[in-house]
Amino acid sequence: MTTQVKLAIVYYSTYGTNHQMAEIAAEAARAAGAEVRLLKVAETAPAEVVAGQDAWAAQAEKTAHVPTVGHDDMEWADAYLFTAPTRYGSAPSQLRAFIDTLGPLWQQGKLANKAVSAMTSASTAHGGQEATLLGLYTSFMHWGAVIVAPGYTDAEIFKTGNPYGYSHTQGQPFDDGAKQVIGHQARRLVEVAAKLAVGEAAAQAA
Repeated sequence: MTTQVKLAIVYYSTYGTNHQMAEIAAEAARAAGAEVRLLKVAETAPAEVVAGQDAWAAQAEKTAHVPTVGHDDMEWADAYLFTAPTRYGSAPSQLRAFIDTLGPLWQQGKLANKAVSAMTSASTAHGGQEATLLGLYTSFMHWGAVIVAPGYTDAEIFKTGNPYGYSHTQGQPFDDGAKQVIGHQARRLVEVAAKLAVGEAAAQAA
């Protein structure tokens, strides 16, 4: 019994780092057989603030074509991969604002039993990445989702040192090691989501 996993990769990216991470993950997930929706969360910062910073405005223009995530995407997906920068040790307000709208889906149990993982970035190597990921995972626990952290399940993770989820230092290149860890996390998420889907289908057929 096999199933094609439907994966929503949901990102927020001010300057492009997490957008790149999302694209690398999407490529790996599609290669693993998943149907992928690459989605951004809505920008909540005032337009004049975004326009006032050239790099921020350029990123917004570059990704204007990327669909904004909605509740229908969350219902559609079997699995979620979130990626966003850390802001003072927690997820940025733009992502939190979207998560805060999901109460109706949570109350209906439509977020439960779905595989979920997360990635992040910061401008320094120890700038709150672990706290950001753990904070997101706390929300996912409330959903009843199944957290799929990468752990130390790939040799390259021993070099990056983050078993909670890939984290990138802004400004550093996405070398082969970074791409390997991101790809591994995405593939692992797809693999676990497929097993969950097969198990649920078997239980319904029994």
